[in-house]
Amino acid sequence: MTKNLAFNRRTSGILLHPTSLPGPHGNGDLGSSAYRFAEYLARAGQAWWQMLPVGPTGAVNSPYQSYSAFAGNPLLISLDKLAQLGLLTPDDLRWDGPDTPSQVNFAAAAEFRKMRLRKAFTAFEKKRRSFEYERFIAFCQTNAWWLSDYALFCMLKQAHGGVSWVDWAPELRVRQAGAIDQALKKFGKEAYYYQFQQYQFVRQWAELKDFCRGLGIGLIGDIPIFVAHDSADVWVNPGQFYLQENGQPEVVAGVPPDYFSVTGQKWGNPLYRWPVMQERGFDWWIARFRATFTYFDAVRLDHFIGFHRYWEIPGDAPTAETGRWMAGPGADFFTKIMHDLGPVAIIAEDLGLITPEVKALRDQFAFPGMRVLQFAFGTDESADEFRPHNFPRNCVVYTGTHDNDTTQGWFRARGRKASVPDQKEREMALRYMGTKGQEFNWEMIRMAWMSVANTAIIPAQDLLGLGSEARMNLPGRTEGEWGWRLQEGDLTPEIGRRLELLTATYGRNLPATGAALQPADLAP
Repeated sequence: MTKNLAFNRRTSGILLHPTSLPGPHGNGDLGSSAYRFAEYLARAGQAWWQMLPVGPTGAVNSPYQSYSAFAGNPLLISLDKLAQLGLLTPDDLRWDGPDTPSQVNFAAAAEFRKMRLRKAFTAFEKKRRSFEYERFIAFCQTNAWWLSDYALFCMLKQAHGGVSWVDWAPELRVRQAGAIDQALKKFGKEAYYYQFQQYQFVRQWAELKDFCRGLGIGLIGDIPIFVAHDSADVWVNPGQFYLQENGQPEVVAGVPPDYFSVTGQKWGNPLYRWPVMQERGFDWWIARFRATFTYFDAVRLDHFIGFHRYWEIPGDAPTAETGRWMAGPGADFFTKIMHDLGPVAIIAEDLGLITPEVKALRDQFAFPGMRVLQFAFGTDESADEFRPHNFPRNCVVYTGTHDNDTTQGWFRARGRKASVPDQKEREMALRYMGTKGQEFNWEMIRMAWMSVANTAIIPAQDLLGLGSEARMNLPGRTEGEWGWRLQEGDLTPEIGRRLELLTATYGRNLPATGAALQPADLAP
């Protein structure tokens, strides 16, 4: 199968989640700072803006634990843009939460935004005779195939005090038709509120995407292989997951002990009944891919290994050490995806316990894999694959990912530790790059940019040379993650010019060529 043109040329970009943008309302969103960042990328010769998943997040704020695989995160809705529509006043926009510009206070930001979104919805309801309201109703009707169930899920979750759907009234947990009808009669207007959120999210996203496309910037999204147990996806489709009669997972997802954790990682996501999904023609997955590609020009497919084989952990096991490998859907799955959607641009997140069979599956569909430079200098057998002199052209090189320490944090930690292997790893990095490490982050960026990899991506933290305090996520930890933010003025013109020069020097200053699908069913 031929490579998708999106990754068939030398390009580069930056990984930055929208919540990490600066902004006046507690977290980054789809407002003016997103447009300024896109312009910064274009001036610096970049082709890609990569993000983490953009779905509505749950209690731990992880983009990889979302209430829906189809919905957008209300935290990303720009309140300023709602004010421009006359739905909020200048007084509504005054932030009254804690002043933490370098860190998202998710609880404060969510509470502030919830109150304003409520007020905006009330104002919007008064415009029932407007053309904009007609567009909203049309949006709800066109997207009813996922939006109705998502709004119902949110409505019932709120009515039950925010607890998981498995703890709802039994008749609602199993979606008895009579109980659902009664709930709609009682809380029906509330469902419109959640549909209004999604309408505004899609509307604002479409505007930003069009702006980025005009600059030659492509958007790279992220599809987590698994969905959250407490999600509309599992509540609506219980027969496609391994669940007990009470709704709790029989078995859950994770990975065995590895680089990140000596006890493995027990993610807790329910596992798919792949045979059932295959019998249905993978229809839920086709819809999920189609929806994601309306938002993004390309996607990183999280935990690609799991499509060949996945680690099955008993639901009641304390850690991921107890488990077994199970067969995934393999080539049949991707053949169906490509048949229904065409040659979409997918990055295979092939990190971890990769086997020859996983490589064969990736290469069968010509998906570029990932090469992380922080993994290149160890003494383990896999380190050799992450060294640039062994890269294939069809790959995406990263200095690090959202699950890694920042490059400066990683380098300094190696320098501080006394153990011989860590010191040797650090020395190997300096020797390999021919540097003394004064600007280690820029040396790593240069190595990524000069490599033969067609695509090179760096986290914004590495562009700024930030330390471990700016780390996005530490796998296995459930508190205090995902909150790092850019501050106004961090991305200086000098940094942009330096990146632009490096990008031009190594022939990566081309616009993105990936084209997103545009099915009408997700248009506002």
